[in-house]
Amino acid sequence: MTPSHAMETLPWLSNDPCLWPSPDSAFSEPNGLLAAGGDLTPERLLNAYSLGIFPWFSDGDPILWWSPSPRAVVIPEQFEASRSLKKLLKKNLYENRINTDFEGVIRACASIKREQTGTWITEDMIQAYITLHRLGWAHSFETWRGTRLVGGLYGLAIGKAFFGESMFSKESNTSKLAFWHLCRRLSEHEFTLLDCQVASDHLFTLGAIEMDRHVFQEHLQTALAVPSSTIDWGCE
Repeated sequence: MTPSHAMETLPWLSNDPCLWPSPDSAFSEPNGLLAAGGDLTPERLLNAYSLGIFPWFSDGDPILWWSPSPRAVVIPEQFEASRSLKKLLKKNLYENRINTDFEGVIRACASIKREQTGTWITEDMIQAYITLHRLGWAHSFETWRGTRLVGGLYGLAIGKAFFGESMFSKESNTSKLAFWHLCRRLSEHEFTLLDCQVASDHLFTLGAIEMDRHVFQEHLQTALAVPSSTIDWGCE
């Protein structure tokens, strides 16, 4: 299916943020493309993530919504730090923090240029996730060296699922330190699912596995069905 043909047949979202096409109707090529249009309001974004759907689009394009299969995930309690990461942790060169500079993290992620598409974290996306952060849904896990933010990641926590969005490193392995910190905290709070969206070689080094859409949806709904206790993520 060519990109132009995909756009011609793609469902466009209505004004109701609760109405979505079934994730099973997503295209196989491009993998997971489900719908276009809508907006980035907190209500629509939270509804989307609860259904296993996320936005991903380039600046100047309509908002595109995705539900790929297979799906890359990490089971937090199964994450194990690599030998090299354990050595880095023992050096105590860095400080792990949560939510002390969410905007700094998302803008650092946005500054990473992809070879073909540039950044997909547009200014509208940045502002939407900053709003989710202020509402208590989005969180940043940060790696600091002194007064410098040198690595981190951000994502959303809903129920007992965490939806990772993007990560960055300004020094070697500093995003992995943030990821280790995230998995440790998720395990402490009995989160059962860390959604990484689309697999990559980097994610595989962090213990990511792939699930087909139906298996992922089962895991997701189980994670969302668990009553979410009030979690004080704090500003560590």
